[in-house]
Amino acid sequence: MASAPSPVEHRVSLDAGVATVTLERPASYNALTADMLESLLVTFRVLREEAAVRAIVFTGAGKGFCSGQALDDRRTLPDPNADISVAVVERYNPLLETLITLEKPVVAAINGVAAGAGLGLALACDFRIVGEDAIFTTAFAKIGLACDAGTTLLLPRIAGYANALELCLTGERFDAQRANALGLVTRLVPTGTALAEATAFASRLAEGPASLAYIKRELVRNGLGDVRAALAFEAEMQSLAGKTEDFRAGLAAFSAKQQPRFSGR
Repeated sequence: MASAPSPVEHRVSLDAGVATVTLERPASYNALTADMLESLLVTFRVLREEAAVRAIVFTGAGKGFCSGQALDDRRTLPDPNADISVAVVERYNPLLETLITLEKPVVAAINGVAAGAGLGLALACDFRIVGEDAIFTTAFAKIGLACDAGTTLLLPRIAGYANALELCLTGERFDAQRANALGLVTRLVPTGTALAEATAFASRLAEGPASLAYIKRELVRNGLGDVRAALAFEAEMQSLAGKTEDFRAGLAAFSAKQQPRFSGR
């Protein structure tokens, strides 16, 4: 598998058994579009089956890992009354399930922002090599939405229920040092070195035995339970949240670069 560009806004390369997937929308801090999510799903499914790939590094170009869903993507939100859960079911859940259950080590190299669904993608990776400049937020509540992208499945298991509840309900930003204290970080590294450190870590994993796949299968089944059901429940809650007045207010405020005023309806 030679180095080859992906068709939509990310690129893939392979070196010594390590595939590197890089999100390529740096101007938007790699915000996710429908086209991008569909293309990523194809990429990760191909990497899952490719015998030459022994480990994967997942990162973002520019100054951020991933800022989450692009709220101006007309395929995801054709109008404010669209059922946002359609995008969750059709695009996010298949990608998250593939990432979580992929039986090869996946190492996230995180620089800058990881927000909303971007945080969910980072949590879905097995390991997170995090630069000291990284900033995290669940973000969903800030625009009146429920959490999706596997956040409610993975965050409580990594950071504990009380911490996950606080981070999800407030949507507040937290830095790499707090993320490290919460257990979200595999290794905290100097700014600008996350990709190199993640690649070195993935390279060591790529030299491991075939049994690594079985170990990961055990841990996913015994540690996470029914991944598909958990993701489906997130979509159900997102459908309800997306029909509220507060979501419409949050979306309008985001577009106007203002603070939303929620009514609780």
